[in-house]
This record gives sequence, structure tokens and C-alpha cells, in this order.
Amino acid sequence: MVGVSHFTWWHMKSTIKTKWAYSCLPAFTCIHNFTGQRFIYKTSSEVHFERESNSVTNGQLQNFPTSSYETAMEKISSLITCQRRGEKPPIANKLEVMSLYLKILGLEEDINRLNIIHVAGTKGKGSTCIFCEAILRECGFRTGVFTSPHLIDVRERFRIDGIDISEDKFLQYFWDCWNRLEENTTEQLSMPPLFLFLTILAFKIFISEQVDAAIIEVGLGGKEDSTNVIKEPTVCGITSLGMDHTEILGDTIGQIASHKAGIFKDSNLPDEFIRGLSTAYFSGRAQIVYDSYPNSDGSEIFSKNYGGELIFYLDGAHSPESMEACAKWFSNAVRRYEILPHLSFKVENAEESSENGHLLHESKTLGQFEKSFRQILLFNCLDVRNPHVLLPQLVNTCASSGIHFSRALFVPNMSKYSKVTSGASVISSDLNGIDLSWQFNLQRIWEKITHGKEMITSLEKDFKIDSKEILPPHEFLYDDASTGCHSHNYLAYSAVIPSLPLTIKWLRDCVREHPSTRLQVLVTGSLHLVGDVLKLLKR
Repeated sequence: MVGVSHFTWWHMKSTIKTKWAYSCLPAFTCIHNFTGQRFIYKTSSEVHFERESNSVTNGQLQNFPTSSYETAMEKISSLITCQRRGEKPPIANKLEVMSLYLKILGLEEDINRLNIIHVAGTKGKGSTCIFCEAILRECGFRTGVFTSPHLIDVRERFRIDGIDISEDKFLQYFWDCWNRLEENTTEQLSMPPLFLFLTILAFKIFISEQVDAAIIEVGLGGKEDSTNVIKEPTVCGITSLGMDHTEILGDTIGQIASHKAGIFKDSNLPDEFIRGLSTAYFSGRAQIVYDSYPNSDGSEIFSKNYGGELIFYLDGAHSPESMEACAKWFSNAVRRYEILPHLSFKVENAEESSENGHLLHESKTLGQFEKSFRQILLFNCLDVRNPHVLLPQLVNTCASSGIHFSRALFVPNMSKYSKVTSGASVISSDLNGIDLSWQFNLQRIWEKITHGKEMITSLEKDFKIDSKEILPPHEFLYDDASTGCHSHNYLAYSAVIPSLPLTIKWLRDCVREHPSTRLQVLVTGSLHLVGDVLKLLKR
């Protein structure tokens, strides 16, 4: 996940320091910016040679008291608190205090002039920083990287052009920060804890070294991390998330993501990006369709105005990750609807919004709201998928939000790999020779998941295509199924139906006969199934 501010990469190029650009000979290649200026950069061995020489690029560093490196390490060690993992940080208003430290050192305005790449995440954020550094160096940019923790030496946390900062430079910048902060300590403002101090030192180093890009890794979380004093990052990135530091960040991915996303600033996404993301529409993904019936004069009557309601929630999820996202979306969508019956007054235009391209207009009274809700699953997946994973993911995720399917329907797709069709292609009604063994397998898995026991009957053997009971009675969707009764072609809570057109017609007939119940049908498991349903609904 990446957020880009109003700064652009050509802006970073245009701010490259001319002194650096022309002092790098010998060189092996070059790049040109948009104004035609030539920039030259060094090989890794040449940069390494310069780092080891401990040269000072800006020529303006003051001479601080010569002190052993070990003395500096002792000073740094004194900043370590006795805080254990999971305990609250010793400074509550960390970012406010961080700003005070930066103000003492005169770094506040200079930080805003840095081109900063700010990286958060649970796994891979350090590696991402190093990848960014390597790419930018190959493009000719002078880079600074701040990461944590170090393996052997604290200087590993501060890289200039891909090399750990030298001891001499480290001591120069360290004593500058240490002495000025120590001189300004008070009873209310003591020396900063370890990570805050190292963060401050990183900003000091990168500003003084006049880097073209400063790549900053978040320490913990993001929103309240000491690195989040950055007000105008050029790029913000979030790597993959996982369950870590839950005692501080929260025990759900959502809570953890909220902390990580705290590094994003209002200016990170231009208005055009926000409008584009909010209006993005991809058919068959998180799509809601209100069914309509053909009127006698050929016009359409929407089901919600007809009396009963038949609403299709379509999402072609077919992997464990996408199925989890689908279940969360469906649960949130149906819960929004269930709030409405609690309204005790007339609502005019209660909903007038775009649901994935479908403009909805509602004007309902209390009487129209007095409906019961039933969530129905219409499912199929290809046999290369694993329903033992997909179906439990769907059921458990929905159940965690209080959503439970009253019935499940398993239906084969209409579309075939062997034939390309159009929206106007003739839909075959021939059921002879149809193989429903996969759908019955799905039904067995469903019954095992939802009721914890194997099916005691073999409906597949008893199923008869020419039977009058090829479709369950309409009461199948509405009656109390606690008795667990079943017929030749269906069980109490699930059914296999041999034809998708028959299924859609049957659902419509059920709604006509039971206008007091709203059917919320989730269609998922296969993009082919979703496409077939959309094709039928458009007819």
C-alpha cells in the first residue's frame, strides 16, 4: 500500500544538490532531469571508499570534544527505560514532546524540506526501505536510511548512500544532539528515551548530509510512533500486516491497520485520487442488484416496490482471502438494512446513493419496513478450488458479525469453458445428462460445517431430474427447519438445484408469495456463477 503526496519524483530530482552532483567523478553512468541537467553517481565501491575516509561533505560541522565511541555508547545506554514489551510508553504525549526536542535543535523546518519515504507495516518494512534505497541510488540520488533494530553496531541504523555512517561522523552528530538537548533539560522535559533520541539523531544526520531522499522506517505502529512527526512525506508505504504487538496496537487486523495508516497525511492523496477510489466500480465485485420483474406492458417493476424484496449481493470471491473480504462486505451490507425496521417514522428519500453503479431511491413508511429478513447463499465454485477452506471461511466470518444463512442453494454454472457466449446468447433449458455430483459434494461439506455431522442420506442417488419435486416448495425458504425434514431433492437447510435459470425464477416466485419477507441472496464462489446470474437478471 503506497500513498503519494503532492510532491513528485521530478520534484525530488530538481532538489538534488548541485555540489554533490558534480563532485562525484569518476562515474560510470548518468541520468538527466527534466530541465536537462546532468547528474552523475558513483559505484558502490567508490561510495564505500568515501565513507571509510570519514570525509565531511558539507564542510560545516563543528569540532566537538573528541570522545571515545564507547563513551557515546554509554550515554545512549542511559536512555534505555525499564519498559517491558506490552507496557505503555513512558511518554504519553510522545509526538508533542518529540516536537519540543526538534525545536531545541532547530530541525522542525528542515525536516519539512526533506524528501521523505515513510514506511510502516508488520513484516518487511525494513527490507522495503532497503529496496527503496537501492533503487534511488541506482537512479543517482543521495540517500539516507533509518531502520531498526541494529544487529551489531548502532551505526547500522543510519545509512548514507547504502553504507553505515562512519564513527567520526556519528560522533560529530551524536555530541551535537546530546549536548544541546542535555543543556535544555528541565523537570518537565528530561532527556528523550532511546528510540526518540535515535529518531532525532537520524533527522539531524540526513539534514546535515543533505540527502536527496530520506527513507524512514516506523519503530512501532505508526500513528503514535516518534517518526510520525513527519508532516509532509513524499511517499508513505505500508507493508504486509500481521498479528504482532497486539498488547499495544490491538488484537484485530483492523485495529493494527488503523495504527499503521496513521502515517498517512491528508495531503498524501490528491482529491482526484480520493474521488477515483470512491467511485471505482467493477462489475461482479461487491455489487448489489435489486431484482425487477417484467410488467404486463413490458416495463419493469422493482421487487422492493412490488411488495416483497429480492436483493442479490454479488461477489466473485474464490480464494480464502477474497472470501473473507466478501463475507465482511456482505455482513456489513445486510446489517445496514436491518437497522431500518427500528425507525418509527416516515422516511422520505432515506437512501439516495450509488451502490456500485446502481442508483437507489427509497421512500418508505413504517409499514413497508415491517419485513423479516432471510439471508440465502447461492454458491458454486470450480472443482480446482477447495470448498473445505472457502465455505468455512465464509460461514465463520459472517457468524462473527452475527449473520447466519438460513438456507444454502448449490447450483451449476451456465457458462462453459468450451463455448464463448454473449449477453444475448440463447440459454439452454435442457437438463438431460447434467452432472450434479460436484454440487452434492458442496452440499455435504456445507451440512458438515453448519451442523457438524455427515449427511445421513444420499440425495445424489435419489435425485431425479424429471421429478415434479426438482425444485423445493416455496415453504422451504420460510418454514421452521428445526425438525430437519427432507425430501428426495433437498434437505431442511440446503438444496441442490440443477439449473440456474430455474433457481432465479423460483426465488422470484417465492418473493411474490411471501411479500412480508426480504430475501438477501449472496452469490459467490465463482466469477462464472456471478456472471451467469447477472446475465439472467438483465433479461
